[in-house]
Amino acid sequence: MQEDVQYMTRALALAARGRYSTSPNPCVGCVLVKDGVILAEGWHRRAGGPHAEADALAQAGPRARGATAYVTLEPCNHHGRTPACSEALIAAGVARVVYAMDDPNPRVSGSGAARLRAAGIEVQGGVCDAEARSFNRGFFHRMRTGLPFVRIKLGMSIDGGAALADGSSQWITSEAARADVQRMRAESCAIVTGIGTLLADNPSLNVRDPRFEMHGRQPHRVILDRHLETPPDARLLSLPGETWIFCGEEALNRAQPLVDAGARVEALPLADGRIDLPALRARLGELEINELMVESGPRLAAAFISARCFDQLVLYVAPKLLGVQARRALEVSSPATLDAALALPMVECDRIGDDLRITLGTA
Repeated sequence: MQEDVQYMTRALALAARGRYSTSPNPCVGCVLVKDGVILAEGWHRRAGGPHAEADALAQAGPRARGATAYVTLEPCNHHGRTPACSEALIAAGVARVVYAMDDPNPRVSGSGAARLRAAGIEVQGGVCDAEARSFNRGFFHRMRTGLPFVRIKLGMSIDGGAALADGSSQWITSEAARADVQRMRAESCAIVTGIGTLLADNPSLNVRDPRFEMHGRQPHRVILDRHLETPPDARLLSLPGETWIFCGEEALNRAQPLVDAGARVEALPLADGRIDLPALRARLGELEINELMVESGPRLAAAFISARCFDQLVLYVAPKLLGVQARRALEVSSPATLDAALALPMVECDRIGDDLRITLGTA
């Protein structure tokens, strides 16, 4: 029905408001409609807070009886940080529930819709399903695979340089591209880099754009530091949010100064003398990281690619030539033949300021 699409489109707009704040939960919006009139609107703001359905029902009060609830995700049917939304909808006496996408969470997986139907409520799913999934790519990926959705971000000149021979790199890309990176950081649950980048640049790895700071959530900062060389006075340890440092088992006896500085330190298995990236990805999935952003030097980025531990490669390409002496943005091993070269499908290509943003996928 056209009106179902109309009201679900509004619910999707509400869900989008939580894009930078709901992790590890999905973004969800809800619209309550009765006799062609919107009674109330709700959206999920942050983990531990009211779900979208509860938000809208609280505003509607007794007027919700007999209404239709438009929800962008199948109502949950379990008690977690908050009560089950299926119970709240039944108790409110709604007559119909229309939702966009089935919940991939194994604890729900159709049980929310089934419980509503068992209570005599008319239920319809799949309305604007594709649009709803676009807001929750990382959540769906983690629910399906147990792993975070991984994006590798690289900035480079048109001939593949990341810095001049002396290391100068500010700024290769445009201000608009750097602002877009802030958006990508805000969407991410965690940002990972290596100890080489930390020692060379002393980065912050945080969101500094006021458009996104207002949401109050900083991504976790993840450092891969096999020997625990991170200085306790590193800039990122003094910033709001959490810093996680992953090291080799033999380095744990040197962890206390970093723990005292506020870091969370864990050991992970090694592979070829480095932190094992599949083990890292699995551990971050256990820690409920939906989306992981890789902002690192050329060797760690290449290691993620070689280990096939990524889902998207995002290139910000500036219309500049840095020449043969420039430091490379990516250092992957050359294939033996052209047929053996890794081919990545193009997801999208957009102009961002004076630069191109090229997004490549893995399938």
